[in-house]
Amino acid sequence: MNNFPIAGIDGCPGGWIVVARERPGRPAKVERIDRVERLFVGAGPKVAAIDIPIGLPERTGTKGRTPERLVRSYLGERQSSVFSIASRAAVYAGVDPAIPEADRYRRAGAIARETSDEQKAIAKQAFHIFPKIVEVDVLLRARADLVSRLYECHPEVAFWAMNGERALTEPKKVKGRPYAPGLDRRRRLLAAEGFDEAIMSEELARTLKAGADDLIDACAACWSAARIAEGKAISFPDPPERDAFGLPIAIWA
Repeated sequence: MNNFPIAGIDGCPGGWIVVARERPGRPAKVERIDRVERLFVGAGPKVAAIDIPIGLPERTGTKGRTPERLVRSYLGERQSSVFSIASRAAVYAGVDPAIPEADRYRRAGAIARETSDEQKAIAKQAFHIFPKIVEVDVLLRARADLVSRLYECHPEVAFWAMNGERALTEPKKVKGRPYAPGLDRRRRLLAAEGFDEAIMSEELARTLKAGADDLIDACAACWSAARIAEGKAISFPDPPERDAFGLPIAIWA
């Protein structure tokens, strides 16, 4: 898998789903990995797009980082899928396994309010992806060579671009449960981009111990990675901002 030059990565319970291709239009392969760094053992992909925030602010402005504010305006009813990411200090305060989760959540929320122009706390959904945010942040700070190869993306922004720069109206989930019409709409868009329906199936998702939406989102991330590799992707903002460690702050599609 890490010999394929293009890869899309999406988080799933306990790990990550990777969809990789040689180039657009070629068959894709799928696998589950426990750590992102495993994808970059040996050569690894030349370009990978991942659905996780990259570049953490020291202080957050109104409605999150600049990328989040920019892309929401294009997503219509789907803009709630774009979380506002808290400050670096708040994110790191939320991942200490020695502290009970409820205490970590309160501590991270308090720091988030102190380091936010809105004095905004943390949504539980955002809090639950903090370990994955930290995993990628630590990797990129340790591997400077990956900064130009691993890009932040967002599936709903990818589907907006795939759909002629029009937001999708159907959600992927309703009340936390898979919503078949929304999933099927996204499968059709991906199929039109050359992704085989078999790699987006619910059967494969169950085999990988992932959600059907995780598999679909990894395909969307792979599509974004190909656009980045070809120089066709859109960056929000353009050019990307940088965090205190020089990591780019941008969503690509």
